[in-house]
Amino acid sequence: MQSVEAIARDIVAREGGFVNDPDDPGGATRHGVTIHTLRRLGLDLDRDGDVDAEDVRRLSVDQAVRIYCEEYFRKPGLDRLPARLQPTVFDMYVNAGAEAVRLLQRLLAEFGEPVAVDGVLGPRTAAATAAAWAKAPAHLADAYGIARRNYYYALADRRPASRKYARRRDGGKGGWITRAEHFISDRFRLTEAEHRARVAAWG
Repeated sequence: MQSVEAIARDIVAREGGFVNDPDDPGGATRHGVTIHTLRRLGLDLDRDGDVDAEDVRRLSVDQAVRIYCEEYFRKPGLDRLPARLQPTVFDMYVNAGAEAVRLLQRLLAEFGEPVAVDGVLGPRTAAATAAAWAKAPAHLADAYGIARRNYYYALADRRPASRKYARRRDGGKGGWITRAEHFISDRFRLTEAEHRARVAAWG
């Protein structure tokens, strides 16, 4: 299995460089690390007394990897998950914070292991995940990826400004969808026709 650092570097590669999209609530972002994260961590990289977009621009790949490993993997306790489930939950945590854990917690009920949906990966959620994994080791990671894909579609249903992340200009799968499906077995990925049918109501 990949190391945490290797998974983090894969995430950085998917996230790309500096972006400051007004439709993205995360604000200025580089390598997927938002300005809000830098401010929370107090990372004034240009040492000018504040944390702003210029500090985001200066963020290196290695710094982003360290932030991911510490803030989005170790602190939330993702190491408590089965190793094969860690990459997709880690990637989702980078993208959506504690919603990654809430998504898992809601899914666990479908596997007969209900827990509180509180976004905290504590001992009960870890134990329930281990039990669900033991029941269906071939299915839980796929089920999580499918739930994640559905989460993105539903978010875009509610927020038209976010639809560009789920659907490209040419109508194909947007970054959110391809990102979720990266962790899903081929047989569970939507065809282009299925994707276009799913987003047809967006106009």
